[in-house]
Amino acid sequence: MIEQLKKLGMTELESRCYITLHEEPDLTGYEVAKRVAVSRANVYAALRSLTEKGACRSMEGETVRYNAVPIEELVRLFQSQFEQTSKALIKELKTPPRPAPAFYNWQGNKGLDLAIQRVIANTEQVIVLEIWAEDLSWVGESLLEAEKRGVTVVLISIGETDIALEHVIVRQLEDQWHTNERKFSVLCDSKTVFIGSFGGTLKPSSVETDHPAIIEMLKNNFYHDLIMQQIEHDFASDLHHRYGENYTKLLKYYIHEKGWKV
Repeated sequence: MIEQLKKLGMTELESRCYITLHEEPDLTGYEVAKRVAVSRANVYAALRSLTEKGACRSMEGETVRYNAVPIEELVRLFQSQFEQTSKALIKELKTPPRPAPAFYNWQGNKGLDLAIQRVIANTEQVIVLEIWAEDLSWVGESLLEAEKRGVTVVLISIGETDIALEHVIVRQLEDQWHTNERKFSVLCDSKTVFIGSFGGTLKPSSVETDHPAIIEMLKNNFYHDLIMQQIEHDFASDLHHRYGENYTKLLKYYIHEKGWKV
């Protein structure tokens, strides 16, 4: 029981005095000291402290006598004090705002390679990577190692690939989709994003960011790809008949007839 009272903020001597008064009320300080076998000076100090904490009450008279405040009332008092203190602390010590999202630029093979390897090595749950098949050798080993340690790796390969990952989505692009720049994107644990490109007139480059808008954009693109892959699997012949191979009829309508040359 003493240990429980100590958890409420009493010292060991205060706990012993409180239990003594709880068992036998209306005792003088001298009588309490005899029962706990501690000097009167220390007991009187403990009784004063208990009174200040609201755990003990005194009755003035020819000799001051002490009573323990009932434990139910005392516990409710401590609960109320704890709630008030908690509210004050929460108000005064609010969690500081997260730092503003940052954008880091990486250029050149070496710097970009090290940055991507660092993020992949620290991924704990899921990696979603979209990259051209011809550039996959640049990061393939790191993806295989991540999958071996239990990370879910989802690869969206632009072009055929024979990489031995469990989850591979292959996208075939026709000439009208091609550009000089071969873009890639990496999303790790929905926390960190790399977006960059190879080829063309620019040397390999990428932006690393934790900006939530960019993260949500890649996540939306990923789910869009999953949905379209399933739709194309289930309704391939209907889609080909209505919209043409690789949606050429649909693209022609928006690009040439509506003039949406984005």
